[in-house]
Amino acid sequence: MKLRHIEIFHAVYVNGSVSAAARALHVSQPSVSKVLRHAESLLGFPLFDRTGGKLIATEDAHALFGEVSEIQDRVYALREASRNLKRGAGAVLKISALPSIALDALPVTVTQFLRSHSDVKFDLQTIHHEDLLRKLYERETDVAIAFEVPADTPIGHQWLGAGELVVLYREADLPNAPARIELEQLVGRPLISLSASGPIGQLFSKEVQRQGIELDEVISARTFHIATALVRHGVGMTVVDNFTARASLTPGLSMRPLMPRLTFDVYAMHLLNRPPSVLANNFLKALAITIGTQSPPPHNGGL
Repeated sequence: MKLRHIEIFHAVYVNGSVSAAARALHVSQPSVSKVLRHAESLLGFPLFDRTGGKLIATEDAHALFGEVSEIQDRVYALREASRNLKRGAGAVLKISALPSIALDALPVTVTQFLRSHSDVKFDLQTIHHEDLLRKLYERETDVAIAFEVPADTPIGHQWLGAGELVVLYREADLPNAPARIELEQLVGRPLISLSASGPIGQLFSKEVQRQGIELDEVISARTFHIATALVRHGVGMTVVDNFTARASLTPGLSMRPLMPRLTFDVYAMHLLNRPPSVLANNFLKALAITIGTQSPPPHNGGL
């Protein structure tokens, strides 16, 4: 007997008739009758006597039901477990992200995701680019969110969106700022440099070198958190990614994207032999939407 035969026999036995079994299984009566007859043909003996329009279980059916009932219970348990996995009941999502994403985009997405997945638990961490591979290899995290996929490594990845470099400044230091700021407008102003902070710092440094501009780098900060705190205290302005800037905005601070645009990609990374689950992929889709809403729109005009 196949599982379908077992399911139909169990439903007819428990419900007492073909019509009741069909209603319980949400299928048609003819399909129940057809499968039941096929099961009896395979077994070589009748399971029910048809008497006066009713089905009466045979002695063989009573004997068979004990075995079938155990199998059917396991099938139900398997289906329930599958449904729980799909909706994330009791699941733990281990997500690590660069501080830039972890400051705002990640918490915003987690908050929204929990509204429709209340049974999901999260294990959230911040990472730096140099720790990304170690955390994945040592299974400290299932998915790592970062701006650059390590080259020549067995890492799977998916693109989540794009970000952009922006100037974070005190409004008092740059009144009437244009919609986009050219690097030349930063010349002579105290700048908190993040050139040693990874891919974002390198992206900005390459553009400064390309334009041949000399900037007044008063402080070199290794973390975005320090750089934004220095801006808040009036030490100078800084160039960071839009996610960090957005999360750091307080009264008196503003952000403006650069002209020309300096953009970067955001990726979700995982080990090739540990791809994201259906639940994790659903979360990453939600995170991609958040990233899209937090990125400045393209601007093709002038200042």
